[in-house]
Amino acid sequence: MGGFFGVVSKDSCITDLYYGTDYHSHLGTMRGGMVSVNPGGFDRYIHDIRTTQFRSKFELDVEKMSGKYGVGVISDFDDQPLLIVSRLGNYAIVTVGRINNIKELAQRAFDEGSTHFAEAAHGEVSPTELMATLINRKSSFTEGIRYAQEQIEGSCSLLLLTAEGIYAARDKYGRTPVIIGRKKSALAVTMESCAFFNLDYQFEKELRPGEIVRITEDGVEQKYAGGNEMKMCAFLWVYYGYPASTYEGRNVEESRNECGARLAACEQVEIDSVVGIPDSGVGHGLGYAAEAGIPYRRAFVKYTPTWSRSFMPPNPAARDLVARMKLIPIPELIKGRRLLFCEDSIVRGTQLKDTIKRVFESGAKEVHMRTACPPLIYSCPYLNFSRTKSVLDLIARKKINEMEGAEVEPPDEYLDPDSEKHLEMCRQIAEHLGINSVRYQRLDDMIAAIGIGAEKLCTYCWNKKG
Repeated sequence: MGGFFGVVSKDSCITDLYYGTDYHSHLGTMRGGMVSVNPGGFDRYIHDIRTTQFRSKFELDVEKMSGKYGVGVISDFDDQPLLIVSRLGNYAIVTVGRINNIKELAQRAFDEGSTHFAEAAHGEVSPTELMATLINRKSSFTEGIRYAQEQIEGSCSLLLLTAEGIYAARDKYGRTPVIIGRKKSALAVTMESCAFFNLDYQFEKELRPGEIVRITEDGVEQKYAGGNEMKMCAFLWVYYGYPASTYEGRNVEESRNECGARLAACEQVEIDSVVGIPDSGVGHGLGYAAEAGIPYRRAFVKYTPTWSRSFMPPNPAARDLVARMKLIPIPELIKGRRLLFCEDSIVRGTQLKDTIKRVFESGAKEVHMRTACPPLIYSCPYLNFSRTKSVLDLIARKKINEMEGAEVEPPDEYLDPDSEKHLEMCRQIAEHLGINSVRYQRLDDMIAAIGIGAEKLCTYCWNKKG
């Protein structure tokens, strides 16, 4: 998915920029970049971070950077930040989101006289460069950002760095957070509020959907108020948000604990211990164990020093390798026990199937799986939170098609946890994974656990309402 961090300081911003950007590394493992502005121009560095952690790649670069203003980014795949020379002035830009009509907008730019786009690493137009092209059509940065947000299909939050400060804009429907923090000598803007704590920033405000602000040493100036309609990605709380972060007043770990508790309240199953699959399944598992009054055990541990999040590599073999190598079973906590695993979601099921196989090889008597969200049956059209290329890769969608005998739009019964079709789908998924049972979170319970109201959440992946 990606994330960004920006700083406007009365002194050097480089140290805060370095560590603040690093606190977004869990959101992506492909590309990282930082840029600062000073009287001599821009200092920019971009690196591939697929095999080396962000801090290691940039620890020498920070010694060569200077300036009081800067932005950094962890990117899905494209090189960022971009340096732009335009009629609006020179600036650097970073974006997070997904533009579904990028080819159409690029062709329109060609038709209207744009000569070229620089080639991105994956051979397609860079979404960040496209946003810059759209912004440059208008007579001010504020007008340009508003215009660009109206033209794209998908979502895009961005930071735009000039010699005078930073423009920060949240995507039109607030699918991702943009948060302002303050300390005595600086202001910062982030997607993950957890980046503030150890850098001594205090929460100041969250941008509204579509809101645009200009951050300078003098403070935060609202340039556009944005709208009232919010469709924030529910997966921030369920999966890829960091446990120490809070969005719209709701902490991620608290929400996950509540998700797990609601799963436990819906059933009675004879088990010996609850296990959360690291990392995001841990919060759900702790909530389940507390509600059920059953011991929580770390029967799996994650080797964190070198292995990245397994959903990011685009190659299926690489994804599976990361998933296998990073999780280490503890046979002494598995052998002879009936275990219930809590996980944030089941996407393709390929990695989970291998994990479960190793659990039984370690001597488990029974294995049950509980997920913190309903079955995924649609691919997200707004954010790049997964490398799944087709909706048919989703294990729930695959089983639905097998049960219906054709590729179909999933009937509503499959979302109803009490329906015969839903229960049969769960039985078939459990059989496919080689476990005793699978149960999914109820959609209304997931929304209640998040706690900001269904009308503010995007739930497209489950019911196509986004």
